[in-house]
Amino acid sequence: MSQLSNYLELTKPRITTLVLVMTALGFYLGADGQMSLLTMMWTLLGTAMVSGGSAALNHYIERDVDAMMQRTSSRPLPSGGLTPSATLSFGFCLILLGQVLLVVTTNLLTAWLALLTAFLYVVIYTPMKRMTWLNTSLGAIPGALPPVGGWTAASGELEWGACALFAILFAWQHPHFYSIAWIFRDDYRRAGFRMLPCLEEEGYPRTCRQIIGFSLLLIVVSLGPAWLGISGVVYVVGATVLGLGMLAASISLVMARDQFQARRLLRASVIYLPLLFLLTVIDKSL
Repeated sequence: MSQLSNYLELTKPRITTLVLVMTALGFYLGADGQMSLLTMMWTLLGTAMVSGGSAALNHYIERDVDAMMQRTSSRPLPSGGLTPSATLSFGFCLILLGQVLLVVTTNLLTAWLALLTAFLYVVIYTPMKRMTWLNTSLGAIPGALPPVGGWTAASGELEWGACALFAILFAWQHPHFYSIAWIFRDDYRRAGFRMLPCLEEEGYPRTCRQIIGFSLLLIVVSLGPAWLGISGVVYVVGATVLGLGMLAASISLVMARDQFQARRLLRASVIYLPLLFLLTVIDKSL
């Protein structure tokens, strides 16, 4: 693997891409028809830098446990592709550059939200993965902040619409990440991560309660944009159908409690989010 590929992998491209999509959605809705494409471009570039830098610092902190897990042992640090010092410098430089860019091109509120996201992800969530099963909920906070940053970049204010987007992403992450933790529970257990499925030997009762509870919550909070007048009937119908689909996948996992259904829930969660965002854009344009 080339050095360029190694550095690119440090940024966790799939996660960063999702962050940018969520940021763009927040910007689109927060602009309320007065969207500046130039500001949006700078917002996405600055956000990508902060997100990528945070991911690099996560690689640095977890380099030892990554070497213990089959799914992460080929990452740049465990495989020897990059040194810890190079990774650390790369992460901090990306975050710093992203912060400067957001301050200069957007506003202080957006830059502060990006910095808060990086802090919560690197300093709070990352070490908590080895301390408490509540790490999933703690990690869902920075995971739900990107659309809020996009909203404030467009509007300059923290408004209820941004809070609705935050609530949707916060709820969605629980069934999504619990299904991942279920599938890779042996790997996580080997690395000492205290994911909830790793702490339960039979039946996974608490994991199942969390999955069902947050799937139900997702249906409720997904209607938030309609309650606030941001979205209309098309969105309400689509969001309800998608939410019921997620709930059905969650119930199937709880009934069967096996790897196959866990993977089905993971696929359902991956499908849910882009379709919900697409519904939001379609409804807004009608």
